[in-house]
Amino acid sequence: MDMLVKLYDLPASDDTMSRLAADGISIRRALPPEKHKVLDWVRGHFSEAWASETDVAFARQPVSCFIAIQHKRLLGFACHDATCRNFFGPTGVDPNARGKGIGAALLLACLEAMRQQGFGYAIIGGVGPAEFYAKSVGAVAIEGSQPGIYRGLL
Repeated sequence: MDMLVKLYDLPASDDTMSRLAADGISIRRALPPEKHKVLDWVRGHFSEAWASETDVAFARQPVSCFIAIQHKRLLGFACHDATCRNFFGPTGVDPNARGKGIGAALLLACLEAMRQQGFGYAIIGGVGPAEFYAKSVGAVAIEGSQPGIYRGLL
């Protein structure tokens, strides 16, 4: 299913970003010269399909992929405007780095960027952990949205 998020009512990200920074983890927009490294990481940790969507995020101007880094090591990624405009995803965090707030920070970075583009709402497409999105940003299910944009996917 898909979920809807009010971008005008996002929680503040300052505390989350500060806590991660204290642990040496930075969240930032990916740079084009990093594309090959990010795509290889996404392909290796998640799937070829997610790597394809992430590739599209690198074609946006500005790049619509955010990454989490600690000591020059990639810990996670999140994209928006990849398969469809105004959609969040795909996103993922290294299983060994989960539970630190990295996923929430990446989510907020993308949603804040979408809000800055002028959107009032965002769609989280093909949601896995619905409870995470509801708790993190108040996302609500969009009734009748399954299989949504991925209908007929090869």
